[in-house]
Amino acid sequence: MNTIAEEIARTKVSELDEMLGKTLKVLDDGFIRVIDYMGSDSSIVQAARVSYGAGTKKVSQDRGLIRYLLRNRHTTPFEMCELKLHIRVPMDCWRQWIRHRTANVNEYSTRYSIAIDAMRTTKPDEWRLQSSDNKQGSLGFIDKKAGVELSDSERDFHNYCRREYESRLDKGIAREQARKDLPLSTYTEAYWKIDLHNLIHFLSLRMDSHAQYEIREYATVIGEQIVSKWVPLTWEAFLDYRVNSMSLSGPEIKLVSILAKGDTNRAIEVAKEMKWLTESDTGLKPSREAIELLAKLEKLDIVAPW
Repeated sequence: MNTIAEEIARTKVSELDEMLGKTLKVLDDGFIRVIDYMGSDSSIVQAARVSYGAGTKKVSQDRGLIRYLLRNRHTTPFEMCELKLHIRVPMDCWRQWIRHRTANVNEYSTRYSIAIDAMRTTKPDEWRLQSSDNKQGSLGFIDKKAGVELSDSERDFHNYCRREYESRLDKGIAREQARKDLPLSTYTEAYWKIDLHNLIHFLSLRMDSHAQYEIREYATVIGEQIVSKWVPLTWEAFLDYRVNSMSLSGPEIKLVSILAKGDTNRAIEVAKEMKWLTESDTGLKPSREAIELLAKLEKLDIVAPW
């Protein structure tokens, strides 16, 4: 058993201590700073074992336990660790971020303070085109010439909005009203504190290739530059069991098992029965579920029959 002094001793992670207060740049004018943290990989192990005695377990056993907990979705031990960040993020990106209602947040207020004089700008080669088959996604980029025009127009628009905002303030208009026409590209700042269990969920969604580029950049910095140093054993397990893994639904398992036997005709027949494939003038038309399975089959090096 631990002594009382051992149980209440604050866990220190030297690599994270060295990062406290340092600015990690994101996008053109955004940043992330580590303000504080609580716990480490050992805190997860201690919580899982409850009466864990320091020095009685090997690191390899700690690693195995953490991997077991994450693999089998035992979430409570990961809630023993917390991370507090100071972030600067564009408001449109922040709207997606704040949907994760499992954190404690205190945001910069433009009712009390003058809005941050920085807006997310777009380089000519960064203007993304709307995806034709995904209403909330993008695919490809506009040509460079058109991109230059859009970036120039964006700069003029940003300058106009800022001048109008400051003009209202100069005329004595209340800050809470003067701000109303600022664009969503305006940067805001916040303190964001979250436990490791919910942070893992945030990262699994926002590091995914389907997430919007801007918030994916923030999530990647948090994961690769902060979490990996803070809880390296958990980060390793997270990559193995979340980022680089896949899940198969009941119908997918059924089709994969048929395809693994080389029976493509039977797979097509079953997919039609499930309404995953329908006949069209141009051939078989896959449903969204069938298209999602295609990506998984590619990872498994299995050739799909549609």
